[in-house]
Amino acid sequence: MTNSSSDPRSRTSDPGSRIPDPGSRLRRLLNDRILILDGAMGTMIQRHKLTEADFRGERFANHPRDLKGDSDVLVLTRPDVISAIHHEYLAAGADIIETNTFGGTAIAQGDYGLEDAVYDINYEGARLARAAADVWTERTPDRPRFVAGSMGPTNRTLSISPDVNNPAFRATTFDEMRAAYETQARALIAGGCDILLLETIFDTLVGKAALVAIDHVFEETGVRLPLMISVTVTDRSGRTLSGQTVDAFYVSIRHAKPFSVGINCALGARDMRPYLAELARLAE
Repeated sequence: MTNSSSDPRSRTSDPGSRIPDPGSRLRRLLNDRILILDGAMGTMIQRHKLTEADFRGERFANHPRDLKGDSDVLVLTRPDVISAIHHEYLAAGADIIETNTFGGTAIAQGDYGLEDAVYDINYEGARLARAAADVWTERTPDRPRFVAGSMGPTNRTLSISPDVNNPAFRATTFDEMRAAYETQARALIAGGCDILLLETIFDTLVGKAALVAIDHVFEETGVRLPLMISVTVTDRSGRTLSGQTVDAFYVSIRHAKPFSVGINCALGARDMRPYLAELARLAE
């Protein structure tokens, strides 16, 4: 375990750092043109061929576990790399960039013993993306750039037992999952995100825990941001890992009134097309 560098409760966002009323602004822009979301972060990081020392930095130099492979911690240890990637995507035409926080929950970071650093990972991840987006918005004020706080699915399920010999076993609970997402959402909002992106959901019950967490944080902070959601269709059966069809998934999350609903890239563009068409038919 490592100690957080500061008390998360003392962190506040700069009220001038977020685009005012991002939901309305996004809808107005979408009336005129398609908005482009950035691409994969992981493959861009791999191009830098970072070492264990890069992942550790000074802060985690004496950490007892290996950190290579924990892409999220790089917002603390190699912020220059993450910032450069954000700028590359913005230069390529992205309107929305994602924070490098896909695995930024205490549950996912538990594999590296970095649970105590989770707030800082998300806060700094949002702050880095915000700074990059603001640079490009200033260059072209008629084309504002937005920051989406990436909230991944964690490495646990709530609907399925990881133990084939014990169908009742669960590696975590709904409340533990909710609490982990609350910390992440709180930090992403404080860091200046315009959007929250709950992505790559393969177990809808985990997604439901995240939605409860997000709503709690919205009530707590008084800030309500547009919510983007993406689901993972695992194969050509058109179902999630937990067995839902696309239409059943949408019914399960529609109460959150998401700004957008989409499908993760796991299937590839050709095979996901009919499921995207189904979502387009269903979504309000």
